[in-house]
Amino acid sequence: MEDLLKEAFSPTRLEVINDSAKHSGHAGDDGSGESHFTVVIEAPAFAEKSRLERQRMVNRALGDIPGERVHALAIQASAPVT
Repeated sequence: MEDLLKEAFSPTRLEVINDSAKHSGHAGDDGSGESHFTVVIEAPAFAEKSRLERQRMVNRALGDIPGERVHALAIQASAPVT
């Protein structure tokens, strides 16, 4: 995920946090340890975009990962403060 997001947005801040351990045994946990993630990303590309537009941009950049290989993805996307 990190490589895809770096390539798509050249972020000034990027954290991909694996939250899967918090959801062990819950719906969507396939036992792989890679089912729930939080993405914190800051990039100029998000300037003047709504929260929904930013989330859609991140999901497009990740392609089939959300929904196919990742059960849950929390996205915190913002533009750098100038």
